Amino acid sequence: MNTVASASPFMDTLLAGLSQQGDSHLGGAGLEALRGRALGRVGALTLPSVHDESWRFTSLAALTRQSFQPLSTPTTLQAGDIAQWHLAEAATRLVFVDGVYAPQLSSPCANAPAADSAVVCNLLSVPTAQAAAITADLGQHMAFDDALFPALNTALLQDAAVVRVPPNGTVATPVHVLCVSTQPDVASHPRLLVLAETGSAVTLVEDYVALHDGSYLTNTVVEVVLQANAQVTHVRVQRESAQAFHMASGVVALGRSSRYHLVNVALGAHISRLDLTVQHAGDGAECTLDGLALVGGQQLADTHTFVDHTLPQGVSRQLHKCIVGGNAHAVFHGKVMVRPGAQKTDSAQSSRSLLLSSKARVDTQPQLEIFADDVKCTHGATVGQLDSEEVFYLQSRGLSEAAARNLLTYAFAGEIIHRIPVASLRQQLERAVLEQTQDQP
Repeated sequence: MNTVASASPFMDTLLAGLSQQGDSHLGGAGLEALRGRALGRVGALTLPSVHDESWRFTSLAALTRQSFQPLSTPTTLQAGDIAQWHLAEAATRLVFVDGVYAPQLSSPCANAPAADSAVVCNLLSVPTAQAAAITADLGQHMAFDDALFPALNTALLQDAAVVRVPPNGTVATPVHVLCVSTQPDVASHPRLLVLAETGSAVTLVEDYVALHDGSYLTNTVVEVVLQANAQVTHVRVQRESAQAFHMASGVVALGRSSRYHLVNVALGAHISRLDLTVQHAGDGAECTLDGLALVGGQQLADTHTFVDHTLPQGVSRQLHKCIVGGNAHAVFHGKVMVRPGAQKTDSAQSSRSLLLSSKARVDTQPQLEIFADDVKCTHGATVGQLDSEEVFYLQSRGLSEAAARNLLTYAFAGEIIHRIPVASLRQQLERAVLEQTQDQP
């Protein structure tokens, strides 16, 4: 693959990964052309800065001072090394270590080669009968012409986690895609493609964790495609090292009368960013986006959502909560677009933020753009501190002030955590949130 020149030392080290790529045997000329087009955009784009409107609250200056190399020596893990993140309900699991698929830790379900079988595996293991259908969607939904991080991910695309559910099929247990960082100063570019065909259903857990406290870069892209009447429940958990940088881009395409539910939880990383676009490409589609960002110290968590209603009778619901302590900073920008002809759209968006210290900061921007006249759309935002009367009430029942504040903070987060349908993951996050709220000043 050809390389491009870059004026940025930071980008030069990331692009060094291109020289390690070989020719791909999956996807043929189409996939190679996709990577080449993305590489061209990487060479033309610059790193986002606070001078860009959509990044004006999120400075990447700390990121550019780092030097992240492509993985040179893979780490070999045993099952016991990742036992703390085991999900009892997830019989199917794909594990990527520093961006590299780890078959010894994974439990894929790609044994049946037939075109109408469910597939959960890494991209390079996709059965021949399924390859054409999967590569037809891979990279076709995530726009990268004006977005550096998705372009970089696509230019470096070699492997990915793939979930394909055939028409009217169901994956009986949750699918767990676990991305583990084991080495500092490494850049990884995880990729996930979910194809839920007509009338199918699947529950997916997308999980980012670390076995060290160092600095590294995770640059991930997720594409989720729901055909007519499909249902996808998607739990996304970012609990990386407190020194990590996590850049995530996602796109969801909703077919007619499909149902998509996302629960997104961000606990880790020094700087994290999620850019999510949900396209209502079929009439009567529904999406629910629930989010929680819990940050402290010097952390920054940025969530950008764009829900695009293009056809009639679409429904969208958003609830995003931020809990911010120390000198941390949380950002939520949620935009809902109702295009001409998208009549009977029903959309509600709510952002609620809790500040735990005088130096904590939240910037929230709910936004509606409506070009249809028969719709029901609402949005709202609140930013506040713990209610002193509620704290006093709990103290009057025998709790210390610190315990009362921790309990109320935990309850504020619990509304989102309790919407996760996987009990073992819910319990893990409940413990993590309780520990993190107790650590807040």
